[in-house]
Amino acid sequence: MNDQSNAPMSSEPAQSAGFAGWFSIWMTAVTKPNEQTFATLVEHPDAQSNGRAFTWVFLAGTVSALISGVLNSILQLAGFAAQTPGLSDLFGGNAQRGVAFTLGIAICGSPVIGALLTLVFAIGVGIIQWVAKMFKGTGTFSQLAYTMAAVYVPSTLVSSILSAFSAIPFLVLCLWPISILLALYVVVLNVMAVKAVNKIGLVEAAGSVILPSLALACCAFVVIFGMAALGVAVSDSFNSINQSLP
Repeated sequence: MNDQSNAPMSSEPAQSAGFAGWFSIWMTAVTKPNEQTFATLVEHPDAQSNGRAFTWVFLAGTVSALISGVLNSILQLAGFAAQTPGLSDLFGGNAQRGVAFTLGIAICGSPVIGALLTLVFAIGVGIIQWVAKMFKGTGTFSQLAYTMAAVYVPSTLVSSILSAFSAIPFLVLCLWPISILLALYVVVLNVMAVKAVNKIGLVEAAGSVILPSLALACCAFVVIFGMAALGVAVSDSFNSINQSLP
């Protein structure tokens, strides 16, 4: 009796195989927002290595790039989205050829985007896990990568669709609030994942997710501000030189 009561609430994700199994895991991660869900995912054999998580993220990045490229091309042809400035002129004013060129670039470049997103994902998970370790977390990088990848895949695919349709003027006001709510929901799920993987408190788990994001935002602000200041300084220098010339 005690053994049964201590068993995980659901072992379905661990029992499935193939794409159907993957889909079951992704849906479990995003539709059952509780710590027990991620505690169950941590026990999956694939959570002991990085291969499955990186495969999921690469596929999600590649497919989302394809979805965005195809939808943007369709919306451009339908006149709902603005075409890239100067692209139609490059093809002698033929807008359809310009759109086809954009679609071809999206298709060929989608694996590159998938690889870059995988790299960014790995770095982000590494930083979050490092902070969690500072809060005495007991999990591993592979376990956290697996649980966060299960959230990353469906959220990325949905975001790519929302982003493409946001180009339609009368839909953007409706879709932006949904995108914001989706981003907040993903943050909540990631906090649950960190808490379950590292067996730390809610405050520590939230800090592990939020603190790196704030640090990166501050760094980005400093870089952007520095580049703007440098641009102003360079512009002033050139103006001074021009004024000193006869």
